[in-house]
Amino acid sequence: MNEKTKALKAAFPHTIPVFTGFIFLGFAYGILMNSKGYGIGWSVLFSLVTFAGSAQYVAISFLTSVFNPVYALLMTLMVNARHLFYGISMLDRYRDTGRLKPYLIFGMCDETFSITCSTEPPEGVDRSWFMFFITFLNHSYWVMGSALGGLLGSMISFNTKGLDFVLTALFVVIFVGQWKAQKDHKPAIIGVVCSLACLLVFGQGNFIIPSMLAILAVLMMFRKREEEYDYDSELVEEGA
Repeated sequence: MNEKTKALKAAFPHTIPVFTGFIFLGFAYGILMNSKGYGIGWSVLFSLVTFAGSAQYVAISFLTSVFNPVYALLMTLMVNARHLFYGISMLDRYRDTGRLKPYLIFGMCDETFSITCSTEPPEGVDRSWFMFFITFLNHSYWVMGSALGGLLGSMISFNTKGLDFVLTALFVVIFVGQWKAQKDHKPAIIGVVCSLACLLVFGQGNFIIPSMLAILAVLMMFRKREEEYDYDSELVEEGA
Protein backbone atom coordinates (compact mmCIF):
# COMPACT_ATOMS: atom_id res chain seq x y z
CA MET A 1 0.00 0.00 0.00
CA ASN A 2 1.54 3.33 -1.07
CA GLU A 3 1.67 6.41 1.15
CA LYS A 4 -1.25 8.16 -0.59
CA THR A 5 -3.61 5.22 -0.10
CA LYS A 6 -2.58 4.87 3.53
CA ALA A 7 -3.16 8.58 4.10
CA LEU A 8 -6.58 8.43 2.43
CA LYS A 9 -7.68 5.45 4.53
CA ALA A 10 -6.46 7.17 7.70
CA ALA A 11 -8.10 10.51 6.84
CA PHE A 12 -11.54 9.28 5.75
CA PRO A 13 -12.96 8.24 9.16
CA HIS A 14 -12.17 11.69 10.58
CA THR A 15 -14.23 13.35 7.84
CA ILE A 16 -17.42 11.29 8.27
CA PRO A 17 -19.08 13.87 10.61
CA VAL A 18 -18.23 16.59 8.08
CA PHE A 19 -19.68 14.43 5.29
CA THR A 20 -23.04 14.19 7.03
CA GLY A 21 -23.06 17.95 7.63
CA PHE A 22 -21.69 19.14 4.30
CA ILE A 23 -24.04 17.00 2.23
CA PHE A 24 -26.99 18.78 3.84
CA LEU A 25 -25.26 22.17 3.86
CA GLY A 26 -24.32 21.89 0.20
CA PHE A 27 -27.76 20.49 -0.53
CA ALA A 28 -29.41 23.56 1.00
CA TYR A 29 -27.00 25.84 -0.86
CA GLY A 30 -27.79 24.20 -4.21
CA ILE A 31 -31.53 24.53 -3.59
CA LEU A 32 -31.19 28.21 -2.60
CA MET A 33 -29.10 28.92 -5.69
CA ASN A 34 -31.70 27.25 -7.89
CA SER A 35 -34.52 29.21 -6.24
CA LYS A 36 -32.72 32.40 -7.34
CA GLY A 37 -32.43 31.23 -10.95
CA TYR A 38 -28.92 29.68 -10.85
CA GLY A 39 -28.87 26.04 -11.89
CA ILE A 40 -26.76 23.07 -10.89
CA GLY A 41 -23.80 24.18 -13.03
CA TRP A 42 -23.46 27.46 -11.15
CA SER A 43 -23.78 25.77 -7.77
CA VAL A 44 -21.04 23.26 -8.58
CA LEU A 45 -18.78 25.92 -10.12
CA PHE A 46 -19.05 28.21 -7.10
CA SER A 47 -18.39 25.34 -4.71
CA LEU A 48 -15.36 24.20 -6.70
CA VAL A 49 -13.62 27.55 -7.05
CA THR A 50 -14.90 29.42 -3.98
CA PHE A 51 -15.56 26.85 -1.24
CA ALA A 52 -16.37 29.50 1.33
CA GLY A 53 -19.37 28.07 3.15
CA SER A 54 -21.17 30.94 4.83
CA ALA A 55 -19.70 33.42 2.34
CA GLN A 56 -21.31 31.44 -0.48
CA TYR A 57 -24.67 31.83 1.19
CA VAL A 58 -24.04 35.57 1.51
CA ALA A 59 -22.93 35.70 -2.14
CA ILE A 60 -26.40 34.62 -3.26
CA SER A 61 -27.66 38.08 -2.29
CA PHE A 62 -24.82 39.66 -4.32
CA LEU A 63 -25.93 37.72 -7.39
CA THR A 64 -29.53 38.82 -7.08
CA SER A 65 -28.96 42.54 -6.46
CA VAL A 66 -27.07 45.43 -8.04
CA PHE A 67 -23.40 44.42 -7.90
CA ASN A 68 -21.24 46.55 -5.62
CA PRO A 69 -17.66 45.17 -5.68
CA VAL A 70 -16.47 47.22 -2.67
CA TYR A 71 -19.40 46.08 -0.53
CA ALA A 72 -18.91 42.47 -1.70
CA LEU A 73 -15.22 42.60 -0.78
CA LEU A 74 -15.82 44.08 2.68
CA MET A 75 -18.70 41.72 3.46
CA THR A 76 -16.71 38.66 2.37
CA LEU A 77 -13.73 39.82 4.42
CA MET A 78 -15.95 40.30 7.46
CA VAL A 79 -17.64 36.91 7.12
CA ASN A 80 -14.40 34.98 6.54
CA ALA A 81 -11.93 37.11 8.51
CA ARG A 82 -11.42 34.19 10.91
CA HIS A 83 -9.42 32.45 8.20
CA LEU A 84 -6.63 34.98 8.71
CA PHE A 85 -6.19 33.57 12.20
CA TYR A 86 -6.55 30.00 10.95
CA GLY A 87 -3.71 30.64 8.52
CA ILE A 88 -1.42 32.06 11.20
CA SER A 89 -1.97 29.07 13.46
CA MET A 90 -1.29 26.62 10.62
CA LEU A 91 2.08 28.04 9.60
CA ASP A 92 4.07 25.30 11.35
CA ARG A 93 1.85 22.43 10.20
CA TYR A 94 1.93 23.53 6.56
CA ARG A 95 5.63 24.42 6.52
CA ASP A 96 6.97 21.25 4.85
CA THR A 97 3.96 20.29 2.71
CA GLY A 98 5.65 21.20 -0.59
CA ARG A 99 3.44 21.16 -3.67
CA LEU A 100 0.38 20.33 -1.57
CA LYS A 101 0.52 23.67 0.28
CA PRO A 102 -1.46 25.81 -2.26
CA TYR A 103 -4.43 23.44 -2.16
CA LEU A 104 -4.24 23.08 1.63
CA ILE A 105 -4.42 26.86 1.93
CA PHE A 106 -7.26 27.13 -0.60
CA GLY A 107 -9.27 24.29 0.95
CA MET A 108 -9.09 25.50 4.55
CA CYS A 109 -12.50 25.76 6.19
CA ASP A 110 -13.74 25.69 9.77
CA GLU A 111 -14.26 21.94 9.80
CA THR A 112 -10.95 21.11 8.12
CA PHE A 113 -9.12 23.45 10.49
CA SER A 114 -10.79 21.78 13.47
CA ILE A 115 -9.80 18.28 12.36
CA THR A 116 -6.23 19.02 11.29
CA CYS A 117 -5.50 20.96 14.49
CA SER A 118 -6.79 18.28 16.84
CA THR A 119 -5.82 15.10 14.97
CA GLU A 120 -2.45 13.50 14.36
CA PRO A 121 -1.97 10.89 11.62
CA PRO A 122 -1.40 7.28 12.69
CA GLU A 123 2.17 5.99 12.84
CA GLY A 124 3.57 5.39 9.38
CA VAL A 125 1.17 7.83 7.64
CA ASP A 126 2.61 10.91 5.95
CA ARG A 127 1.24 14.03 7.65
CA SER A 128 1.17 16.16 4.48
CA TRP A 129 -0.93 13.64 2.55
CA PHE A 130 -3.09 13.03 5.62
CA MET A 131 -3.98 16.74 5.81
CA PHE A 132 -4.41 16.88 2.03
CA PHE A 133 -7.00 14.11 1.98
CA ILE A 134 -8.90 15.61 4.92
CA THR A 135 -9.06 18.87 2.97
CA PHE A 136 -9.87 17.17 -0.34
CA LEU A 137 -12.62 14.94 1.08
CA ASN A 138 -14.31 17.84 2.88
CA HIS A 139 -14.18 19.92 -0.30
CA SER A 140 -15.63 17.00 -2.28
CA TYR A 141 -18.52 16.60 0.16
CA TRP A 142 -19.45 20.25 -0.25
CA VAL A 143 -19.38 20.02 -4.04
CA MET A 144 -21.44 16.81 -3.99
CA GLY A 145 -24.04 18.39 -1.74
CA SER A 146 -24.24 21.48 -3.96
CA ALA A 147 -24.75 19.28 -7.03
CA LEU A 148 -27.50 17.24 -5.36
CA GLY A 149 -29.25 20.38 -4.11
CA GLY A 150 -29.07 22.04 -7.50
CA LEU A 151 -30.43 18.91 -9.15
CA LEU A 152 -33.33 18.51 -6.72
CA GLY A 153 -34.07 22.23 -6.80
CA SER A 154 -34.54 22.05 -10.55
CA MET A 155 -37.04 19.21 -10.14
CA ILE A 156 -39.08 20.21 -7.07
CA SER A 157 -40.29 23.62 -5.88
CA PHE A 158 -40.83 24.28 -2.17
CA ASN A 159 -40.37 26.95 0.53
CA THR A 160 -36.62 27.44 1.23
CA LYS A 161 -37.05 29.66 4.32
CA GLY A 162 -34.75 28.57 7.16
CA LEU A 163 -32.51 26.28 5.09
CA ASP A 164 -29.41 28.36 5.82
CA PHE A 165 -29.69 27.42 9.53
CA VAL A 166 -27.98 24.09 8.76
CA LEU A 167 -24.63 25.92 8.73
CA THR A 168 -25.11 27.04 12.34
CA ALA A 169 -26.24 23.54 13.30
CA LEU A 170 -23.03 22.01 11.89
CA PHE A 171 -20.85 24.43 13.87
CA VAL A 172 -22.65 23.41 17.07
CA VAL A 173 -22.18 19.70 16.32
CA ILE A 174 -18.45 20.14 15.64
CA PHE A 175 -18.00 22.22 18.80
CA VAL A 176 -19.68 19.54 20.91
CA GLY A 177 -17.57 16.83 19.26
CA GLN A 178 -14.34 18.69 19.95
CA TRP A 179 -15.45 19.36 23.53
CA LYS A 180 -15.91 15.63 24.12
CA ALA A 181 -12.65 14.72 22.37
CA GLN A 182 -10.40 17.16 24.23
CA LYS A 183 -9.58 16.96 27.95
CA ASP A 184 -8.48 20.60 28.16
CA HIS A 185 -11.61 22.75 27.74
CA LYS A 186 -9.87 26.04 28.46
CA PRO A 187 -9.54 27.16 24.78
CA ALA A 188 -13.21 26.35 24.10
CA ILE A 189 -14.36 28.26 27.18
CA ILE A 190 -12.16 31.23 26.24
CA GLY A 191 -13.64 31.20 22.74
CA VAL A 192 -17.24 31.16 23.98
CA VAL A 193 -16.71 33.86 26.62
CA CYS A 194 -14.82 36.19 24.26
CA SER A 195 -17.41 35.71 21.52
CA LEU A 196 -20.34 36.43 23.83
CA ALA A 197 -18.62 39.51 25.25
CA CYS A 198 -17.87 40.89 21.78
CA LEU A 199 -21.41 40.08 20.63
CA LEU A 200 -22.81 42.20 23.46
CA VAL A 201 -20.36 45.05 22.85
CA PHE A 202 -20.18 45.21 19.03
CA GLY A 203 -23.49 43.69 17.96
CA GLN A 204 -24.39 40.77 15.74
CA GLY A 205 -23.06 42.28 12.52
CA ASN A 206 -19.62 43.33 13.76
CA PHE A 207 -18.46 40.94 16.48
CA ILE A 208 -16.54 38.30 14.46
CA ILE A 209 -13.23 40.15 13.97
CA PRO A 210 -13.11 41.57 17.53
CA SER A 211 -13.89 38.08 18.85
CA MET A 212 -11.00 36.54 16.95
CA LEU A 213 -8.62 39.25 18.15
CA ALA A 214 -9.78 38.83 21.74
CA ILE A 215 -9.48 35.02 21.60
CA LEU A 216 -5.98 35.26 20.11
CA ALA A 217 -4.87 37.78 22.73
CA VAL A 218 -6.20 35.75 25.67
CA LEU A 219 -4.74 32.48 24.38
CA MET A 220 -1.35 34.11 23.85
CA MET A 221 -1.49 35.51 27.38
CA PHE A 222 -2.26 32.08 28.83
CA ARG A 223 0.46 30.47 26.72
CA LYS A 224 3.02 33.01 27.92
CA ARG A 225 2.07 32.35 31.54
CA GLU A 226 2.36 28.59 31.03
CA GLU A 227 5.79 28.97 29.45
CA GLU A 228 6.95 31.16 32.34
CA TYR A 229 5.59 28.61 34.81
CA ASP A 230 7.39 25.75 33.03
CA TYR A 231 10.61 27.77 32.97
CA ASP A 232 10.35 28.55 36.71
CA SER A 233 9.61 24.87 37.43
CA GLU A 234 12.74 23.83 35.55
CA LEU A 235 14.85 26.30 37.55
CA VAL A 236 13.44 24.95 40.81
CA GLU A 237 14.20 21.37 39.75
CA GLU A 238 17.75 22.32 38.72
CA GLY A 239 18.29 24.13 42.03
CA ALA A 240 17.04 21.13 43.97
